[in-house]
Amino acid sequence: MDDMNGSPPAPPAPASGDPAAEVTPDTVRAALRRVKDPELNLNIIDLGLVYTIAVDEANKVIVDMSLTSPGCPAGPQIMGDVERTIQAMAGVGKVVINLVWEPFWTPERIEPKVRAYMGL
Repeated sequence: MDDMNGSPPAPPAPASGDPAAEVTPDTVRAALRRVKDPELNLNIIDLGLVYTIAVDEANKVIVDMSLTSPGCPAGPQIMGDVERTIQAMAGVGKVVINLVWEPFWTPERIEPKVRAYMGL
């Protein structure tokens, strides 16, 4: 049925687990904005902890990310939150999180506006 403007209704949003859901690096990046470093209370995207996001033809999501330091006490929590957040996205297949240390994370990786707000 058309709406009052004569346009067909918009298709429903894909349901969770719907293989037709579009999974892209941008949609994954947007979802990861909800994951925060509990010590800094900032999301991992703005902190610059996520280096690359790739999605293959089977909607397998591969994330290369780092932590603020190798001994980061919140590391296991952050990594678990990343995996759970991505896996909860509609259409996602397998999730692979690679913890990388090259390049080593520095405060210069923080989003410039956030860095300025923090006085760095």
